[in-house]
Amino acid sequence: MTSDTTARALRLLSLLQTRREWSGSDLADRLDVTVRTVRRDVDRLRELGYPVEGTRGHAGGYRLSSGTDLPPLLLDDDEAVAIAVALRTAAGGLSGIEETALGALAKLEQVLPRRLRGQVGALQAAVAGITWEERGPRADPALLATLAAACRDHEILTFGYTARGGTDTPRRVEPCHLVASGDLWYLLAHDTGKDDWRLFRLDRITRAVPTGRRVPPRRVPGDDPAAFVAGRLSAAPTRHRAVATVRAPAASVRARTRGLGTRIRPVDDDTCLVDASDDHLPRIAQILAGLDADYTLDADPEVLGHLRDAAHRALRATG
Repeated sequence: MTSDTTARALRLLSLLQTRREWSGSDLADRLDVTVRTVRRDVDRLRELGYPVEGTRGHAGGYRLSSGTDLPPLLLDDDEAVAIAVALRTAAGGLSGIEETALGALAKLEQVLPRRLRGQVGALQAAVAGITWEERGPRADPALLATLAAACRDHEILTFGYTARGGTDTPRRVEPCHLVASGDLWYLLAHDTGKDDWRLFRLDRITRAVPTGRRVPPRRVPGDDPAAFVAGRLSAAPTRHRAVATVRAPAASVRARTRGLGTRIRPVDDDTCLVDASDDHLPRIAQILAGLDADYTLDADPEVLGHLRDAAHRALRATG
C-alpha cells in the first residue's frame, strides 16, 4: 500500500510539473482515484516541501508554484539526457551562464542512472564547442527565464525598451515566443499600446515585470513564429544597404550561409538575390565572403568603400 501511495504521489508531482494548473477532477481521472484521494496526496507533497497551491473556481484546482527552496524535479530519460547535453553546450547569446551551467551539470550527473551516463558521456565526447570572443550584446539569463514563463502562461508583461536611437519607452505586451537568431535573442509579442505584433531584442529590455493578468493565446500570423521573426528581421531598416545578385541557386547559397533565412530569394534556377544589408560594415563583408560564388552588388557608397579597402589589404597580404 505504501509503495502504491508513493508511486501515485510521484505521478501526481509529474503531472503538476507539466501544466500550469489542473482541476481536482482532471487529476483524479488521470490517477484513477477520487478527488478526496487527490487532496490527501497533495497534502503529502506539501509535507515534503513542494509548494502546491489550491486554486478557486468550480470544483477547485491545483498548481505547483514557486517556493523559497527548489524541490526535486521529476525527469524522464530523454529529458535528463537533453538537459545534460544542453548544460554542457550552454549557452550562446547569454551572459555569465557558463560557470553556472557546469555546476548544474555536475549535480545532474551525480544522480543520473548508470544507463543514462553512458549516453550523456558519448554525446559529450562527440560534441565539441569553440569559444569565440564575444561579438555582440548578450542576454540576461534571469530576464530570459522571466520572459519564458510569461510566454508559457500568456501573462501580460510591462518593461522598458531602448530603441535603436537610444530612446527608452514603456511597453505593455502579450508575450508569445522567444526566438534566437545568431547571438541575439528576440521576444515576439503583441504590443497592446500599438495593437500590433512587435519584435523586442532582449538586450534592450529593462525592468520586465509580470502583471499577473493572463490572456488567451494569440495566433501568430502564418502559425510559424520563427519564420515570422525572420521575415520581420529581413524587412527591418538597416544603416547600410547591400543586395547581391548571386550566380548560384538559392538552395545552395542557403546551405552555405547561416541565419539569412528569407533574405535569400530565388530569381531563377541558377540565380538568387541575397540581402546582406546590415548596421555593421564588417558583417556585410562577412556575409558576402560566405557566398562562395560570383555576384554583382548593388550597395551604398560606404559599403563599396569598405569592401575595396578590405580587398586591397587582402591583396597586399598575399603579395
